[in-house]
Amino acid sequence: MSEAQGNQSSSTGSTVWQIIGRLVASAAVLAITAFFTPGFTINSFWTLAIAAVVLTVIDYLVIKFTGLHASPFGKGFVGFALAAIVLYVTQFFVAGYSISWMAAIIGALIYGVVDYFIPGNQSM
Repeated sequence: MSEAQGNQSSSTGSTVWQIIGRLVASAAVLAITAFFTPGFTINSFWTLAIAAVVLTVIDYLVIKFTGLHASPFGKGFVGFALAAIVLYVTQFFVAGYSISWMAAIIGALIYGVVDYFIPGNQSM
């Protein structure tokens, strides 16, 4: 195996672990946010896992097409609004996940605070 192939496979492995780490961190932040936000419910562990995947995909697509991070502290008001919208829109893709608009706004604040304190670089 050439050096270029070795670097490519280790890079691919690193990317997979980055994605897995991002999903686990996203699930942890989402669980904490749902716990502390009135009007925000997640029915089961599997709903939480699927919601974390959906949130990560939506966030990735927002970053890819707009260049903006859906993080309340990352881009000021725009990031806060995006975080609330992403939290709200996720309920249309995940059964057992429900959130009201007001809960999405409160949840975006909590999500931002918790996300700020969870260690690790979540950028891809």
